[in-house]
Amino acid sequence: MKRILGLAGIAGLVFFCNGGAVAQGVLAPGPGMLDGLYVKENSPSRNVIPYTSLREADVIWSKRIWRMIDLREKMNLDLYYPITPNANRKSMWDVIIGAVKNKENQLALYSVSPFDFDKSFTLQMTKTEADSALLKIITVVDSNGNSSLQSQALESPDILQYMLKEDWFFDKQRSVMDVRVLGICPFKKTFDANGNEIPGQPTMMFWIYLPAIRPTFANAEVYNTHNDAERRTYEDIFWKRQFSSYIIQESNVANRKIGDYMKNPLDALLEGEKIKTGMFNLEHDMWQY
Repeated sequence: MKRILGLAGIAGLVFFCNGGAVAQGVLAPGPGMLDGLYVKENSPSRNVIPYTSLREADVIWSKRIWRMIDLREKMNLDLYYPITPNANRKSMWDVIIGAVKNKENQLALYSVSPFDFDKSFTLQMTKTEADSALLKIITVVDSNGNSSLQSQALESPDILQYMLKEDWFFDKQRSVMDVRVLGICPFKKTFDANGNEIPGQPTMMFWIYLPAIRPTFANAEVYNTHNDAERRTYEDIFWKRQFSSYIIQESNVANRKIGDYMKNPLDALLEGEKIKTGMFNLEHDMWQY
């Protein structure tokens, strides 16, 4: 009897070990394996939220605003990372590059004017100009100590800021203050003739018509610090205004930027806050209590 039980125990042990080996083989990572709890269907298949129909007669007040998103601010790190694209996420810059290099629906780029931000979508870049705008010149030192200048593709760490061009308006039909972002302009690090970075002087690159890139943004995930199961997209970030920014210009008779008459950076920030407060008070005054 003891001999039978012993054989049965050995057989069970062998079966357990083989079963464990099979289970381990099934769960081992490899081609075609699911890296997660489920197949993601929300973000890859999302469509953009259509804008509300708007008539000229419905807009009783509007103001054009230019604001700056600084990727070095903590609240904007979701737009900056990951520096190297992974299977699930890309930085905002890598998403833009993917849209620019898409052969089927190639994103158009428009020339910039550092003196007049309102000249946004008047001159489309040629392919040669667009390719040149996506490059940087750096100094490379070889093993013998000889240095030379080489061109390399811009990467996520080279992008410091994004400027938004937007229109704020009050819609009397819906009785709301609303905003439409019209364009986005990346700012890159500036390098001198020797390929050395010039700190504190980012360079405007090109304008992107935001409605044209919204479908791409709607399918690109953004990291959510609090919940991996509730990943948002870049479309959500702009739609819900989940970024930190400061105003650098409002439409005015002389077309002046805030920095033109507020030389102190702190005074310029306070002037931007003053403009924002003025729009908030205007919306508040539209209502009667």
